[in-house]
Amino acid sequence: MKAIRRLRVRPVLPEPLSGLGELAHNLRWSWHPETRELFRALDPEGWRVCGEDPVRLLGAVPAARLTSLATDPAFLRRLASATADLAHYLEGPRWYQRASRTGELPAAIAYFSPEFGITAALPQYSGGLGILAGDHLKAASDLGLPLIGVGLLYRRGYFGQSLSRDGWQQEHYPLLDPDELPLTPLREADGSPVRVVLALPGGGSLRAAVWQARVGRVPLLLLDSGVEENDAAGRDVTDRLYGGGSEHRFLQEMLLGIGGVRAVRAYCRVTGHPAPEVFHTNEGHAGFLGLERIGELRRPEAGGLGFRAALETVRAGTVFTTHTPVPAGIDRFERTLVERYLGADGELPGVDVEDILALGLESHPGGEPELFNMAVMGLRLAQRANGVSTLHGRVSREMFAGLWPGFDAQEVPITSVTNGVHAPTWVAPEVERLRAGRPAARPQSLGAGDAEGWAALADLPDGEVWRLRNTLRSRLVGEVRERLRASWRQRGADTAELGWIDGALDPDVLTVGFARRVPSYKRLTLMLRDPDRLRKLLLHPERPIQIVVAGKAHPADDGGKRLIQELVRFADDARVRHRLVFLPDYGMAMAQKLYPGCDVWLNNPLRPLEACGTSGMKAALNGCLNLSVLDGWWDECYEPDFGWAIPTADAADGDDERRDELEAHALYELLERRVAPGFYDRDEQGLPNGWIEMVRRTLAGLGPRLLADRMVREYVERLYTPAAHARRALDTGGAEDLARWKARVRECWPAVAVDHVEAVSTAGPGGRGVAGGADGQEVRPAELGATLSLRVKAVLGGLSPEDVEVQAVAGRVDAADRITEAVTVPLKPAAGADLSGRWLYEGPLTLDRTGPFGYTVRILPAHRLLASSAELGLVAVPAEGADAVGGPPSG
Repeated sequence: MKAIRRLRVRPVLPEPLSGLGELAHNLRWSWHPETRELFRALDPEGWRVCGEDPVRLLGAVPAARLTSLATDPAFLRRLASATADLAHYLEGPRWYQRASRTGELPAAIAYFSPEFGITAALPQYSGGLGILAGDHLKAASDLGLPLIGVGLLYRRGYFGQSLSRDGWQQEHYPLLDPDELPLTPLREADGSPVRVVLALPGGGSLRAAVWQARVGRVPLLLLDSGVEENDAAGRDVTDRLYGGGSEHRFLQEMLLGIGGVRAVRAYCRVTGHPAPEVFHTNEGHAGFLGLERIGELRRPEAGGLGFRAALETVRAGTVFTTHTPVPAGIDRFERTLVERYLGADGELPGVDVEDILALGLESHPGGEPELFNMAVMGLRLAQRANGVSTLHGRVSREMFAGLWPGFDAQEVPITSVTNGVHAPTWVAPEVERLRAGRPAARPQSLGAGDAEGWAALADLPDGEVWRLRNTLRSRLVGEVRERLRASWRQRGADTAELGWIDGALDPDVLTVGFARRVPSYKRLTLMLRDPDRLRKLLLHPERPIQIVVAGKAHPADDGGKRLIQELVRFADDARVRHRLVFLPDYGMAMAQKLYPGCDVWLNNPLRPLEACGTSGMKAALNGCLNLSVLDGWWDECYEPDFGWAIPTADAADGDDERRDELEAHALYELLERRVAPGFYDRDEQGLPNGWIEMVRRTLAGLGPRLLADRMVREYVERLYTPAAHARRALDTGGAEDLARWKARVRECWPAVAVDHVEAVSTAGPGGRGVAGGADGQEVRPAELGATLSLRVKAVLGGLSPEDVEVQAVAGRVDAADRITEAVTVPLKPAAGADLSGRWLYEGPLTLDRTGPFGYTVRILPAHRLLASSAELGLVAVPAEGADAVGGPPSG
């Protein structure tokens, strides 16, 4: 008989054990080994069955066991130690408190993301974006940042994955009960639950509860529309992550952005937490938060700022991070959706819908519908933006260059902060014990930016390194067999058919891991390009390899599902199934066993479509070597000591078949000629000395560069703190002044021009200067070190010299006279405007490089509150055929 309603009966802990509840509801347990061991001691088998989830465990432990432990002096001492340690962690000063004694750092930061991967016990993530967000929160907690995380609570999470008998992905969405999760409701002072309310067209409303997860010191607020006050459609808004159609996603993003700001305001009001000075938008999904903040500033009680002044205030205090180099990965909505939900009858009555549309609308030729681009809006609402690796920053500047017309891609104001990973979450306990035991390592330093602790691993003896790798590999083999057996049973296999699983994988064989989401650009099946050659690698009599594969395709991506099916069918072949396995339902719990246990981590995306790719970082922190295309983080971190770079077939651009064929061949060559021989080349003690040295150098040399605390410190120093200062600078009328100045510059700019450029040369060390002719004509060669004295006449169109900067831009030129490796030299006003209104600017330009060299002159807006000279997207350069002359050498 089926229950008509489900409810959670919470355990009543004996008073001496009350600290267990506090420990279970602070997710620091997920990265604190001593607390995890304490819960394991409650009931070792129950801990395993409950998926290492303390909240579930406390609801399952028999009352008699709790009563017994309440009088166990040894257990009570461990509990007292754990609760005291948590209190010290929560209350003691950390890096941020020590660094912010001058008051320069932001009072608080709000961090918005559509997903968060904190722990498998709180399944609110789909892949790398969510895991990165979770690591960001955990590192922020370790460093003591006053950060508030904001997301949505998806009652059905992303999805659970299984396989049909023929290898087709099956999705299932188990219903999550917030009362069974490590969450508590946010309540008003009178005890009533906080509700966030969004107005909907036609007089309707969408209401959401606010749940809190404690991520160490950091509160994570999750908005949940599954409340009784909503109708069925409203309750389903937060039903699942990345599910539903366009309107469903639009409502989710309204609730995340607009509702999320309201949840932050409620949290600060109820708890007394400082109000955020900086808002960080992790991808475009939360971009509507900027509109809500503009609406706040427009209200009379907040000063009644005009739209432009409110926009400047919001931009100054906003950081936007883009995570995709693939335009198709950006959310776009039809104009009519924006007009319907955010128009006069919608949620933001203080903000004109035409102003909203101007922030994100992209037009298309040929009469296609106009679409509202969430990433474009995110960039226009943020004064500071970044990609997530050096290469991705460059790709992002090129992808969004159209928003800053007239500027070369390298000048587009998008920087990069390379992602990092939270070491205490991802490093195996055996690795941490070795690291913590080295003489140079400081206690409790893992993940706290302690490069010395990692560097100390450089002197690990060969035997210790190899025992570590064998231990981790053996554990993975056991984990794989257990998961593989469960998967085959789900696929309908009888127990009698599964005896072969006892021999699946070999703890002494070179083990390669490949696990990630399965969009086409990640090329899950590149390894299958030549099945016979792969089969020979797997079954080599002396140097075999074995491969563990995992990954999910989006439920709507049949192409990705076909890739999974193709690989599963190959892995089902009785000849190789003991050497290549596919494990369904890839998630954090699996990943924490997979990364440490693999010897090699494989990554073969289409370059440059991998924004960062942090799975290889997590593997590296456990001594796993990377075998990857030079994309994402590997492009900037690769060294031969750390692994291998798969060559890319850039010359085959546009011919996908040819490119895959060439890069698959390169992958096979590396595995056959370098990777496998390196693993199996042993000395007389049976140790692969060359391999061990690469493991040591990966741990000691690469490890410190991959930590999430390094990433978070970069955000604080390079983005959060400048954003807070910019925001403060707009107080007391500064926003209105800046808005008026920008309006005046835009109005005057059509008349701004470079009218005349003149160059007079002094000789270089060899006595030769440079002679020049008219614009576009070749000049007589000059010597390195010669100096051009530039004289420029500029028309400022009603602006003053204080409003602009006149620059010379110089560097090497290519065959089309495009300047590369450009440097800029400011020119100074030398005299007032002449009778025709032209201003004279002068300055020296040194010829500091050999070969083809060129220069031009440009005029840019200039203001102390601009974060970049490209911020307004305005630039004036000499027109074609402009008056440009060069004089004879003067030396």
